[in-house]
Amino acid sequence: MYKILANTIFLGKDVHFLSDCHSTNDIAFQLVREGKAKEGSIVICENQTQGKGQRGNIWKVEPGKNLTFSLVLCPNFMDVSEQFFLNMAVSNGIRQVLSEYLPFIQIKWPNDFIVPGEGKIGGMLIENSYSGKGWEFAVVGVGLNINQLNFDILGPSSLRKITGSEFNLEEIFRLLITQIEQSYIALKKRKWAELKTEYLNHLFLFQEKAVFNHKNDSFSGKIVNVRPNGQLEMELENSENQYFDFKEIQFPVYHT
Repeated sequence: MYKILANTIFLGKDVHFLSDCHSTNDIAFQLVREGKAKEGSIVICENQTQGKGQRGNIWKVEPGKNLTFSLVLCPNFMDVSEQFFLNMAVSNGIRQVLSEYLPFIQIKWPNDFIVPGEGKIGGMLIENSYSGKGWEFAVVGVGLNINQLNFDILGPSSLRKITGSEFNLEEIFRLLITQIEQSYIALKKRKWAELKTEYLNHLFLFQEKAVFNHKNDSFSGKIVNVRPNGQLEMELENSENQYFDFKEIQFPVYHT
């Protein structure tokens, strides 16, 4: 299951499959530090019990129904201050594949995948390792709801729940890795303007007025940009622009 991919250049030539694990990101970090993983290595798990999400949340999945995996990348050709371009590149690759099945899928800043009116399909969490020389490596954790139908909380959905069709996990995985690699190669070629344009074109609530929550208060504004360091740039009602870091604001509810 999840064998080495033949149709990629470097991503997926080293695949570590685990039937159970607590977090693919933690396992990937451990393998890199032990010299057992390098750029392009993938850790994929059938039953992840302590997957990491944004805001310290746990990403819970039903065993054997979804895709939970981590990629090891070495984006040391970039400055740390430009790190969000990696997020954009990988997000674009994932969205491109999912859009073949869910045409209305969007990216919710910083890295969730949602279908407005239906719910959250998945998410991504990038954890980095730095040294005095700069960026050593990044572990990109991805969790996608594919065939799961029942969820304990309101908000998540899945490809199967929305489309009514069951999907081959290995086929979706192969398509994802192939497309993520192409996006990462574009990043290496410094096609950053194109990557950013694509990201913004499919960003949830981009250039749309909405009400957001910030520090126990709410305000009206619209997203006008995402900076290279990941900060969200918003235009407020008074036409002033304000910048927000991760976890600083909450979006309006986007599920039914």
